Amino acid sequence: MKYIFFTLFSFLFFISSLEAKDVKVATYNVENLFDMNHDGSEYKEYIPNSSSWNDKFMQKKLLHTSDVICDLNADILALQEVENENALNLLMDTLTNVGCEYEYSAITSTPSSAIQVAIISRYPIVNKHEIVVSNIQGLRNILEVEVEIDDNPIFLFASHWKSKRSPESLRILSAKKLKERILSLPMESEYIILGDLNSHYKEFETIESKHNDSMGETGINDILKTVQNAVLVDENSIFKTPYLHYNLWLELEDESRWSHNFFGKKQTLDNIIIPKSMMDKRGVDYINNSFGVFKPRYLFHERGYIHRWSVKNGVAEGYSDHLPIYAKFSTKAYQKEVYLPPKETTISALYGMKSIDRNYILKNIKVIFKNHNSAIIKDKPNGRAIFIYGSALKLQEGRAYDILISSIASYNGLKEIKDIKILKDLGAVNIKNLFLSSNVDFYNAKYQNEMVVNLVGIYKDKKFYYNGKSYPIFFKDKSIKLVDNSKIKIIKAQIGFYYNMQFVLWNRGDFEILGE
Repeated sequence: MKYIFFTLFSFLFFISSLEAKDVKVATYNVENLFDMNHDGSEYKEYIPNSSSWNDKFMQKKLLHTSDVICDLNADILALQEVENENALNLLMDTLTNVGCEYEYSAITSTPSSAIQVAIISRYPIVNKHEIVVSNIQGLRNILEVEVEIDDNPIFLFASHWKSKRSPESLRILSAKKLKERILSLPMESEYIILGDLNSHYKEFETIESKHNDSMGETGINDILKTVQNAVLVDENSIFKTPYLHYNLWLELEDESRWSHNFFGKKQTLDNIIIPKSMMDKRGVDYINNSFGVFKPRYLFHERGYIHRWSVKNGVAEGYSDHLPIYAKFSTKAYQKEVYLPPKETTISALYGMKSIDRNYILKNIKVIFKNHNSAIIKDKPNGRAIFIYGSALKLQEGRAYDILISSIASYNGLKEIKDIKILKDLGAVNIKNLFLSSNVDFYNAKYQNEMVVNLVGIYKDKKFYYNGKSYPIFFKDKSIKLVDNSKIKIIKAQIGFYYNMQFVLWNRGDFEILGE
């Protein structure tokens, strides 16, 4: 009997060890979430019952912020630019009402700041502590919380450092206070640094002279030691010296390293940074290559820029000027990356893949359509076309390229490439023979993302009637209003897909009204 009990216990222990606990951790600058109490510390745009901030706008801001948080679906989330505990409670209530409750929360109480740093969590917060950076400079406190994941204590340090309107020396003050606290922890403690550090991941290389009052020293790189000997710390070098940190932005390709875009200047103001104890195969470890930027389409304007919160002419819209970033952690031991070299493939083959676990190379693809940061590419006349979303800025219509792709997705049924890198510009090409013939069944799924030209038909009830069939038609420019039964000529259109096939016209110049 004892033998049977021991065998059963051993088996159950073995099974439980296989059931790893995964945790998604994220950070999001929500861009000024204020309540409706007039405390006197508000920014002028957020004085209650003003033309730019009232209860209606606040409710919309709460719902929009909740939409992002629900879709992000992090287990632990650091938030920046929340006014106070009351504003945080309003957000927590809204999250509960829309069906994604967070039971636990904490927030700073920096007296001199109009906005605070918060953490919401599905895991109990065991301890909370505020690291006071300075009572003189008006710098925001750093929020420290401790949570337990399967009895493993994890410290999270959520920060919102001084903006780049201020010199680097003030961000260094925050970094030094954070470092001081980290060095006071027991050896091999597990912790995560996250938040809006207002610092590029390689600030030591990109710091502007107007910010540089520290002789080139930076908070994120030099004080937090994400750089050693002028080289960014990576997954291998982090184990060579005590107190080094790995910035998870290095997990992504160069072109994808950004969460904030200020008039075309893309930066990594938001950061998630870890020590070697989160990669040491003990306790809780980082899940390799799980870091990412959360960028659903609704967080972007149609022209490709981030759809930040704004109030104009009595209309409130948008979300934030930052994108959330996230990383996953697990009680399963850290797995070092097995390098898979890029593999050559075809556009047609991409349609058979749900996701990719390595980089792929597409050779001699032609750009048959370009609009801002989006494009459509095709390799040959009888080949397939595919949409590139959000990373096509450097491509030019009518040119051929070899490109490296690192991410694909489906958006409501539309296949698209998310991240590319140009390997070689092959020069100008004739693309006229790459447009789709007008004598095909446009509903056939194999024609998704093709470009069609010179179709003449009738517009009625948001449909285009052509050759005895009706096709949904969508105008990207929402100001376009056509009269039913208008005869129109589609000069060029994408065969798009939004739960169903549709013709997508990107610009006013893509069609001509022949008669009404």
